[in-house]
Amino acid sequence: MNIGGRSVSKRELERRVGNLQQIGGTRHFEYSTGRAKGVQAVEVNTGSGLIFTLLPGRGLDIVNCTFRGTNLVYLTPNGISHPAFYNPTGLEWLNTFFGGLLTTCGLTYFGDPERDGDQELGLHGRYAGLAAAVFRDNSHWEGDEYLMEISGTVEESALFGDKLRLHRSISTRLGWKRLIIRDRVENFGFRSSPLNILYHINCGFPLLDESSELHLSSTDIEPYDGNAEQHLSEVRRFGAPQPGFKGQDFLHTMLSDSEGYALAGMINPKLDGGLGLYLRFRTDSLPYLNEWKMLAEGDYVTGIEPANTKIVGRGTLKKEDRLPWIEAGETRDMEVEIGVLEGMPEIEGFSARIRKVLEQEESRHG
Repeated sequence: MNIGGRSVSKRELERRVGNLQQIGGTRHFEYSTGRAKGVQAVEVNTGSGLIFTLLPGRGLDIVNCTFRGTNLVYLTPNGISHPAFYNPTGLEWLNTFFGGLLTTCGLTYFGDPERDGDQELGLHGRYAGLAAAVFRDNSHWEGDEYLMEISGTVEESALFGDKLRLHRSISTRLGWKRLIIRDRVENFGFRSSPLNILYHINCGFPLLDESSELHLSSTDIEPYDGNAEQHLSEVRRFGAPQPGFKGQDFLHTMLSDSEGYALAGMINPKLDGGLGLYLRFRTDSLPYLNEWKMLAEGDYVTGIEPANTKIVGRGTLKKEDRLPWIEAGETRDMEVEIGVLEGMPEIEGFSARIRKVLEQEESRHG
């Protein structure tokens, strides 16, 4: 493993520390005040400067995330709320949305509130208001590598309704600057069910700033409305907070590399000598990336969000024949890697990988 810029074996590390927590590891705790009271949490410290906090009480999503003390994410004014405060109707989801590195949306619907048949569906689904029924810390040594893995199960189900179970594993290693989310969704019911999933990853200041740029392996961009269409030329650039900014959403159809992965990164070349947050995700299950650009004063955030379809209501998806389904007994696997790009050489290397994907696509189409 790489610790402090040098390769260290397990025994060499044990000779130098009295407790692994001196370098990194997982730390379990529970919030004790305000609306967060009673929410379980696991802080993961990779020893490389990457520290993030998982919330088993909120679907094993991820709230805080920093690298060498620099914040990477946007946190809403709500802070963390216990699932008991969640209200699925209308826009109430916004009152318990914490933002953070990951808020999962779905599993049977997402997008704006709307009616689907006899159901009134609120914003972005029920998942983020569900606690993991079971979660485990599976951290352990594998030879000279220390694996940190938190896994758990979240169920979205209803009597006479859809029955989906998500098995989630979030893993990293001591010395890494990245983490990997592996999800398996299972339809444990006896009829087909809608399956909508969105990985709502929220970049915030100082990573997001006037000098930030969005790099991604996409050429096909669908603006959601006329306002977004007017700003299509600015889709990869960002400005300072603006009074009265109207949010813009763009759906990117992603191209994959030779291994089947799409690439996207929020890059700030002027932050700490160059700093970026990158995504790498499989396009066979997550063919799209939704860009949510909100540059308002106080609400200064951009979401880079892998998804399995367009982010609109379920009724609209049915009308447009874009609603994914999962059959009874079927499973679907998703994988999203999130990591840090430190310094311009790493940023330039990542951008070169994206250019290679784009060039290969261009050569295929002559």
